[in-house]
Amino acid sequence: MRLWLVRHAQVLFAPGTCYGALDVPAGPEVTLECARALAAVLPDRAIISTSPLQRCERLAQTLIGLRPDLVCRTDARLQEMNFGAWEGRPWADIPLGEFEVWTANFADHAVGGHGDSVGAVMARVAQAFDELPQAPDTVWITHAGIIRAAELVASGVRQVHRADQWPRDGVACGQWRTLELSSAANR
Repeated sequence: MRLWLVRHAQVLFAPGTCYGALDVPAGPEVTLECARALAAVLPDRAIISTSPLQRCERLAQTLIGLRPDLVCRTDARLQEMNFGAWEGRPWADIPLGEFEVWTANFADHAVGGHGDSVGAVMARVAQAFDELPQAPDTVWITHAGIIRAAELVASGVRQVHRADQWPRDGVACGQWRTLELSSAANR
């Protein structure tokens, strides 16, 4: 089994701005470019699950337009982390003290005062991972944070308790990684 972890194309939003659950669009040209590149390498009849946010759904729709053999469904568990009151704010404007409060209770703190906790995100990604279809290739069209969480889950880590346990290496917009999984790895 192979899990393709695809990050949406570059968004039409000011660089350096927090936009987790904020439903901002990706650029149409870069979305098409990403869909074409992905369409050229995905095997026949891969099963696609996409985040409901428009930057992911548009990529999935564009990909299906190029490859009608692919099957797609929306999965809310693949939506990016909600950063609460931080959404739409420049990262540089978020006080250091707010980051410190989050990292002091990394697993359970509601980010931005009323957003998601890392623990909640990990739990929903683990649930989606555990329900992967028994298919040779599954594609998740999703977000940087969800890809990091999926990589942790695939490696056997179901919960992170400290900020230094969170992966730093991310997937660039419009790019992807593949994980080779044994059939029993996600059960």
